[in-house]
Amino acid sequence: MYDDDDLEAIREADEDWSHETLEPTLDRHGERQDRFATVSNHEVERLYTPDDIADLDYLDDLGFPGEEPYTRGPYPTMHRGRTWTMRQFAGFGTAEETNERFHYLIDEGQTGLSVAFDMPTLMGLDSDDSMSDGEVGKEGVAVDTLRDMEVLFDGIDLEAISTSFTINPSAPVIYAMYVALADQQGVPREQIRGTLQNDMFKEFIAQKEWVIPPEPSLDLVTDVVEFSTAETPKFHPISISGYHIREAGSTAIQELAFTLADGFAYVEDAIERGLEVDAFAPRLSFFFNCHNSFFEEIAKFRAARRIYARVMDEWYDAEREESRRLKFHTQTAGQSLTAQQPMNNVVRVTIQALAGVLGGTQSLHTNSFDEALALPSEEAVRVSLRTQQIIAEESGVADIVDPLGGSFAVESLTNEIEAETMAYIEEIRDLGEGSVRDGVLTGIDDGYFHREIQDASYEYQERVERGEEVVVGVNEYTLDEDTSPDILQVDETAQQRQLERLESVKAERDDDAVADALEALADASERGENTMPYIVDAVKSYATMGEIMDVFETQHGAYSERIGLA
Repeated sequence: MYDDDDLEAIREADEDWSHETLEPTLDRHGERQDRFATVSNHEVERLYTPDDIADLDYLDDLGFPGEEPYTRGPYPTMHRGRTWTMRQFAGFGTAEETNERFHYLIDEGQTGLSVAFDMPTLMGLDSDDSMSDGEVGKEGVAVDTLRDMEVLFDGIDLEAISTSFTINPSAPVIYAMYVALADQQGVPREQIRGTLQNDMFKEFIAQKEWVIPPEPSLDLVTDVVEFSTAETPKFHPISISGYHIREAGSTAIQELAFTLADGFAYVEDAIERGLEVDAFAPRLSFFFNCHNSFFEEIAKFRAARRIYARVMDEWYDAEREESRRLKFHTQTAGQSLTAQQPMNNVVRVTIQALAGVLGGTQSLHTNSFDEALALPSEEAVRVSLRTQQIIAEESGVADIVDPLGGSFAVESLTNEIEAETMAYIEEIRDLGEGSVRDGVLTGIDDGYFHREIQDASYEYQERVERGEEVVVGVNEYTLDEDTSPDILQVDETAQQRQLERLESVKAERDDDAVADALEALADASERGENTMPYIVDAVKSYATMGEIMDVFETQHGAYSERIGLA
């Protein structure tokens, strides 16, 4: 971007500034600390100049929004054309209570739904399972059968709303219920819109929710991709998630590298299944965390788009632009929220949300200030949603496409993150002897990802303990008084009400039809067929979540993580 003479003149001027202006100031006042680094412990320089991006080629490395390599954004007008989808995570108690919260959020201006499920549902267990006792409806909504889904979306037109489902081991069952509900409503399958997380690799890497082992879990993920490509072309079958990798303690670079590697692994598996990359890749989406280090997060998002575009082109021969255009949802960092002085979280979330917007997100969830204490209260959810609306409507940051593009600091950080991320991805590819998919499976099996994240998490906590990483209200600027707000209390009768509905469904359904549907599913799975049509049939017979997942556990066995990894 600068010729050699310009760069040499800038270097000389920089040296003069250092001696004549900077050094006297440092001698008199010094700086706040000896070393400045991001939350990920990535050291940042005092000042960035054109010399830090001397090798940057504007057209090849930046280009223009909506054109490769999409560094400056996946679409030409970005948020000038349409603001990001404001999608608050919601779910607690029974389907009735969550449906009420959905309608409240829609009335308050939310533009997409995002469903939180309770732990039994996430793990493919029914509410009447002994393992579910005490957990029903506690951290999300309980969904056992299609009847719950009918109540959950009562009064909500599936053709008019986009819905995100944060669920993984039992994701195919929830997706099947949504498809069955669309059939009930008379909504053509090709019109339903939404996103299914359905990312099992990050479960084995970070979040630790699973039922069956990694390889058959991958088969189910690809079943959804294949089925959705034919049946629900507006629905995103996977949201490849770095969010939980970051929440487990990874650095920003590890989050990006492991997430992109997971995405490339899914691409390879679908191609091996026989799918054309350009048939399914346009509907792959990603889900990233946005933490406190403002410029690092923006650079991470920009690097993600650039890496994805080039790898999809060079490694997988994706021809359509839509196949090389990375699109992502962002959630502010739950890990950064503090129970101490929870109103401080409003500020944290605002900064993180702003970074997500400036980084070019397509969808955004802002955490509520009380989430370190409980599920969000109605007031906290409203403040969280208003944070997004103020950024969109009052701040002006959505009016300029990639306003930080060309910043010496941001472009330098983008380059550094890209290089370090690609080094990780190549290492994972080497683990698989040229296959990213096999590298991810090997890394899960031998504990590679666990060790990397564990080391990063431990180092961060050490910095907090030493006071090198300031957490306001926790290790600095503390208060002795109780600052806890009023929090949401889940009705303790929710479990009993859910059990009563489940019992009623079991009493009213056709048991022979359920048995036939489950047997057909088991046979299809054993034959290696795509199981999604059979799961849809099973949920339409009102087979339960647990009954359907038991089919897969019976065939493949339950997965147990190996202990004592070296």
